[in-house]
Amino acid sequence: MRKSVITRRSALAGGASALFAPAVFAQEKFPSRTITVIVPFPAGGTTDLLARVFAQKLTEAFGHSVVVENAGGGGGSIGADKVAKAAPDGYTLLLHNVTFSTTTTSLQYTGRAKHSFEDFAPVSLAANVPLVVMSHPSVPAKDLKEFVSFAKETSTPLFYGTTGPGSVIHLAAEVLKRDAGIKMDHVPFRGAAPLVQELLSGRIHLGGDQLSTSLGHIRSGNLRGLATLSPTRTVPLPDLPTVREQGYPNMELFGWNGFFAPAKTPPAVIATIQAAMASAARDGDVKRRLAEVGAEVMGSTSEELATVLRNQVAVVRPLVEELKLVVQ
Repeated sequence: MRKSVITRRSALAGGASALFAPAVFAQEKFPSRTITVIVPFPAGGTTDLLARVFAQKLTEAFGHSVVVENAGGGGGSIGADKVAKAAPDGYTLLLHNVTFSTTTTSLQYTGRAKHSFEDFAPVSLAANVPLVVMSHPSVPAKDLKEFVSFAKETSTPLFYGTTGPGSVIHLAAEVLKRDAGIKMDHVPFRGAAPLVQELLSGRIHLGGDQLSTSLGHIRSGNLRGLATLSPTRTVPLPDLPTVREQGYPNMELFGWNGFFAPAKTPPAVIATIQAAMASAARDGDVKRRLAEVGAEVMGSTSEELATVLRNQVAVVRPLVEELKLVVQ
């Protein structure tokens, strides 16, 4: 990432230069006004919750308001595009999640992408929220292996729900269909809230999202967790087996959520935001609030987020092309 260079007109000299200097230094101070965090999903979901928790702590740290704006649609691409086109000054940030890798890759695959991964500067991982696959208790399956057996034996048409075309669970379910040899029809929803409601009603047979949106329902027995897509079992649900344990390693994905700025944002500004993020991640109240919804707070370096995204895209891109995963 290039370092920004502040230039001064050589013609300015003497008193004029001295008078102008305070204005230059004032412009360099960051932040000096409100910061907006774009969440590319409807309000009420996991990423929205994380954004509001961190926005509160960043407001306290900066002494200027950090506000959350929801810009849902297009599997997260509409909100992401707003940030990609924003001024690279640190005052417009994006909090995206694991779906970033699938949606953007899908749009690039179909030639409909308005932005690329290079249009963003990674700032920090906010939290890891495990991805879970779940069903209504009326479905005769206690785990993913039993669901596959049920799907092979039943004559009833099966439907799986996701938070939208191109979402990470859309990809995971299509991988499951391929690897297990089962049939299911996709029912996309505009966010996690309507997806969970349809699961609770029993009108769809399988669904998935970040754990935070369904943890309470799983614990109460209103929904049944079938598997976690995480590499390891989750602390909130230690008895929930991973997809790898159940024979479906190609579904495995790390459920990250991370902050991004527009590309070309000055490194010093990125460093300031990252430092505040890392401090917030160490805050006991933040840790407690995130743990309550099954999230593991992170607060990583910019380089660590870049590595996570780069590695995930390398896995996702071939799957998107093979399965022809399309954002509608």
